Amino acid sequence: MPKTLEHDQLTFPILIGDIGGTNARFSILTDAYGEPKQFPNVHTADFETIDEAIQKGVLDKTSVQPRSAILAVAGPIKSDEIPLTNCAWVVRPRTMIADLGFIDVLVVNDFEAQALAVASLSEDNREPIGPLSQTTIASRVVLGPGTGLGVAGLIHAQHAWFPVPGEGGHVDVGPRSARDFDIFPHLTPIEGRISAEQLLCGRGIVNIYRAVCAADGIAAEWSDPADVTSHALAGTDPAAIETISLFSTYLGRLAGDLALIFMARGGVFLSGGISQKILPALKTSKFRLAFEDKAPHSALMRTIPTFVVTHPLAALSGLAAYARTPTNYGVATEGRRWRA
Repeated sequence: MPKTLEHDQLTFPILIGDIGGTNARFSILTDAYGEPKQFPNVHTADFETIDEAIQKGVLDKTSVQPRSAILAVAGPIKSDEIPLTNCAWVVRPRTMIADLGFIDVLVVNDFEAQALAVASLSEDNREPIGPLSQTTIASRVVLGPGTGLGVAGLIHAQHAWFPVPGEGGHVDVGPRSARDFDIFPHLTPIEGRISAEQLLCGRGIVNIYRAVCAADGIAAEWSDPADVTSHALAGTDPAAIETISLFSTYLGRLAGDLALIFMARGGVFLSGGISQKILPALKTSKFRLAFEDKAPHSALMRTIPTFVVTHPLAALSGLAAYARTPTNYGVATEGRRWRA
């Protein structure tokens, strides 16, 4: 079984990795004081295994040999073999130790890393949605539509931040408005249900778009989420415009639900590329109105700020912060840390 060494400092240099469904991002932190050395993004489809990606994308391009690794992965961590939710890679920490020269490997959830990042995001790395632009030292939530839909909480207690990873992107969602009831019968379910991730990710944009077209009896022109988004933001396709409006509304509803679950007075943070791309749509009233529409607690919701994370490498920043000062964070390592 993996050893559990709470708050034990990993040995520098440390490889830091954020492994998503489409892209993997890596950096090396040489010590507790320097800035991480960044490496070009790796497309997961270009490499058969994560070990090959690390070897060719990082280790072959630097003279620095990392002794430890912290990897954030999109998927639950249950055993010595960790399959990724939206990617064919399987993370095998013991194999990494044997083959890549690490003496210590810690694996965390990808949105746990995002949660670590929002503990200390500066104003330069976040864009407020709505009138509130300040945070307090209180519980926070991060969620991000991308290849999938990641969710994590962040609790502040005993002078430390405790990330709470989970699979909140797979909760059920349902219709509320009359327009929703027109559209929902045309949405593509997954195993008989509509989860948040079926709507609030790249393929979710297309799912909503096709449902809007079907409800209106028109042909769907676009099959790529980027096309739907670009035509919506350009104002050239009414179905695409409604799609992104609905996407913003549904994202606001879920963000509000999560804020209530975690009592996230410190704010709700939207991460990922989609949130940044549709920022103009999110800054209209749809998102914030849906976020606050939580009677009998609408007054409370109006006091909770919401942001889009604009830091280009937020997860790596969060992991680096933990690597520098692990005692500032309540990161559970049991069953998730392997040593030589």
